[in-house]
Amino acid sequence: MLTHQNLLCIRSDVRLFGSKNVSEGRVEIYHDGKWGTVCDDNWDMADARVLCRQLNFPGAKSIVTGKDYGQGAPGPIWLDDINCKGTETHLFTCEFKGWGETDCTHKEDVGVVCETGSINVDINDSTHSLDHSLGLSDFLGQIFDDGNGCDFLIVVQSPTGNKQEDGTPEISVKTICAHKMILSQIPFFNASVGITNITVNLSLTCQPHFTSFIRYIYTRKIDVTLSSALCLHQMASNFGLKQLMEDIGRLFSKILPEDSTFHNQVSFYKYAVETKDLVLEENCVQYMAWNYQNLTRSPAWSGLSVGLLRALLTRSDLVAPGEYFVLQSVERWISEKGDSVDLETQADLLGRIRFPMIPAEKLYVIESSSLLYSTHKTVYRDNMLKAFQFNVLLFSNLTKQKFGKDNINYQPRIYTAEPWSIVLEVSSSETQYGQYNNHYNNYGYGYNPYSQTRSKSFTTPVHNSLIFKDTVMSWQANIFINRQECSNYGVRCESFPVLRLTPQSYISQSEILFRNRVLLVCQGQYVCQVQDFKSNMASVSANATQVLPYPCAGDQFIYQIVVTPEYV
Repeated sequence: MLTHQNLLCIRSDVRLFGSKNVSEGRVEIYHDGKWGTVCDDNWDMADARVLCRQLNFPGAKSIVTGKDYGQGAPGPIWLDDINCKGTETHLFTCEFKGWGETDCTHKEDVGVVCETGSINVDINDSTHSLDHSLGLSDFLGQIFDDGNGCDFLIVVQSPTGNKQEDGTPEISVKTICAHKMILSQIPFFNASVGITNITVNLSLTCQPHFTSFIRYIYTRKIDVTLSSALCLHQMASNFGLKQLMEDIGRLFSKILPEDSTFHNQVSFYKYAVETKDLVLEENCVQYMAWNYQNLTRSPAWSGLSVGLLRALLTRSDLVAPGEYFVLQSVERWISEKGDSVDLETQADLLGRIRFPMIPAEKLYVIESSSLLYSTHKTVYRDNMLKAFQFNVLLFSNLTKQKFGKDNINYQPRIYTAEPWSIVLEVSSSETQYGQYNNHYNNYGYGYNPYSQTRSKSFTTPVHNSLIFKDTVMSWQANIFINRQECSNYGVRCESFPVLRLTPQSYISQSEILFRNRVLLVCQGQYVCQVQDFKSNMASVSANATQVLPYPCAGDQFIYQIVVTPEYV
């Protein structure tokens, strides 16, 4: 039996499949680039509880055999004879035979029903309240709701996409009776010039949100959800309500992580491009780049536009297990698109893969395993030649051969596969005690029951090219949660927690520079921050002076440290 740990974006590596209910389904595991199932041999409620808690449910209700959710063939059966104690936080920390070692068939695929309890598992439409009111808000809201004395008719028209019997487009019509005095403050309505009605054209998707938008004009209060945000932002823009538009724009960062299917993130990106909102566009692309692995496994992946995929591939802050993973994901996207993407565009996308960053052992198998090699032999051969040269020659020799060092193909992304990254965690009790101990350290008390600080030693190659494969670099990683711990290591810390990553060995290659980072993975689900190490330190506290790009409920993080060497 073996124990295997995989703490990178844990929730993205397990799922319940085959049911419309998010809290139940066939158990599937993502490993080695494929989704596979779990055999029901030895599977019990202790195993189910670990899985359900990993998916953020409070516990497990029951175990179901695979027939209720359909069989998982032709995928692999990844786990068999799994044995959890029930206290583990991740399924992969339990004992099991080994990846793919099984005597089961897919008729024995296991499913589970998780408890939902009092938690709201449908986080895809949480509510964010905006309040710009100054006074009389509730009174004015009541006037709108009652409709008494209304003297201005708003007719909302929305094409349904269907045709009437006479062949003309079918239109959905909704009317709202409002008050001229209130609407006169909005120039769009022209309510102060004797007009008594106006027709507004909206998409059918946005029509349900128009009433709450008009009510906002009365009350200056509105509840914004994931499903209403785009429509309300667009209406605020079209009707000239700048404050509402700006505040909803700021909300996009908060609600981006709320959709694990990535359909809304893709919609936000499309909307940002159409409206030329560069801030929102960057926000969306950055989130998807930081969570690229989750994106490639989501239902939205195959529907990505060429423009969005190209924008992602240009980024050096794209987080992925490795460049070979990026290549495989792009090949899969192209294959699923088929003839809808022309050969020139396919070649352009493949040309954005950073082949020199692919490990030599993976380069050797591309010709035999690639889905598109035979179609784009020239693209593959040219880039693979550069990659092999990169792996066997010093970079100074490559530049002499006109391989420009400013070429983006020679710049690494953020690669999280072994041996380049490790994971550190801080329990909530440790964080609370660290804050408590800070107070008493100021008065000379130094005892801390958690003084054996969270730390790991690990090694990486000096560089990812083949010529440095056997030249090893040693590292020491620590998380400090109070001043006493920092003092023990001779460093000064201003905020907590703070991470320290120090080399324990030194290299003679002056042309190699390390750009190391820490990823804050919210509750093991999504990357909400990427922070550089400066002078071997990285402060990761979320407070009034350091706001996370994307919020994390409860500030419960896994800290993933990534070592990134590159040529200077």
